[in-house]
Amino acid sequence: MYGLADCNNFFVSCERVFNPGLNGRPVVILSNNDGCVISRSNEAKQLGIKMGQPFYQLGEMIRRHNVAVFSSNFVLYGDMSKRVQQTLRSMVPSTEVYSIDESFLDLRGVDERQLDALGHHISYVVQRNTGIPISVGISPTKTLAKIASKLCKQYPKLRGSCLMRRPEDIEKVLRKFPIEDVWGIGRRFSAMLKTQGIQTAYQFTQLPVERVQRLMHVGGVKTWRELRGEPCVDFEEHSREKQQITVSRSFSKEITDVADLQQQIALFTSMAAEKLRKQQSVCDTLIVFLLTNRHREDKPQQFANRLVPLHSSTDSTLELVDIATRTVVEIARPGFEYKKAGVILSDLHPGNAVQAALFDETDHEKHRRLMAALDDINRKQGAHSVVVATAGFDGIKMNRQHLSRNFTTQWDDIIEINCPT
Repeated sequence: MYGLADCNNFFVSCERVFNPGLNGRPVVILSNNDGCVISRSNEAKQLGIKMGQPFYQLGEMIRRHNVAVFSSNFVLYGDMSKRVQQTLRSMVPSTEVYSIDESFLDLRGVDERQLDALGHHISYVVQRNTGIPISVGISPTKTLAKIASKLCKQYPKLRGSCLMRRPEDIEKVLRKFPIEDVWGIGRRFSAMLKTQGIQTAYQFTQLPVERVQRLMHVGGVKTWRELRGEPCVDFEEHSREKQQITVSRSFSKEITDVADLQQQIALFTSMAAEKLRKQQSVCDTLIVFLLTNRHREDKPQQFANRLVPLHSSTDSTLELVDIATRTVVEIARPGFEYKKAGVILSDLHPGNAVQAALFDETDHEKHRRLMAALDDINRKQGAHSVVVATAGFDGIKMNRQHLSRNFTTQWDDIIEINCPT
């Protein structure tokens, strides 16, 4: 049996943990630069606020219904996600992190008579330990567990957990479950299936496997078998190492000054290098790109990019920032206003298997010790406590007018409680 633990309205729930006055009130979380809605409370959904809806369209509704608005605080959300994961790992044999707010639970070997009680216990303990409400779905396959988790969100009377085990119960659910909501189907395949009269997950399971193979290839057959109760999607206890690391952002205002672009690229490169070291990898290629605002047709347009092969594999922030900032000077052009920029670290491989270049004069051992000290300080004192000078302390030039505090990662942002004397 497999479980899927899905945090309810995760970003909103993170804000509510530290601001209980938001409970029962409509809340929305905005994307980078406060552009559009990326998370909604149930109250906001009931008002008709849609996922992805531009923020500028909501002014009147926000005022009329007293909607609380927050800029996305990914530092807070990431830390709260880690706390949820730690709690989950303490209660089940193993977990597989699927996204920032979802984890699969390996329940193979657990007495099936205890599964219902275990699911409710997991939901209760996670909320008690972290303040985050979750929906636990339990079923014979990962795909069915995802469906059970969705049902748990739809029906509060399930009290945080849904065990979907008996074949007759599974069939009853699949007969009503929309095909477009099945994990692994996707928008393109669901549209194609609907043209052939397949509207529900159950109808999909009744197709001959040969037809599914012809229409959707191996991936579709796996989903078909999973819906029929046959586990086909492997459980991955250890997360796969990334094959490419990208850090990019859109800016609140267009940037024309090369020095400002260098500062932003230095910051992005530092963030990417930290992720690289975290998975104990090094890279052989660095890519820098700059984009103008494609929505400003009255302005000259450019997509500038440069791929730089590195002389030696590295994970050093100092080396990568030096190369990236010099690359900005080479590709930026006067007269262009850049709205977005980013860095990609590619050709990744384990850091313990590095072939040194013959004429490489860099003291990599010295860089390794320095980077270890840098990461340790930033881990203990908070992100970007120590930075390379080029990156500065101004942060990313984004519009985040509704940003909450970093309650769990910054000493200055810890909640203070004033007790009456």
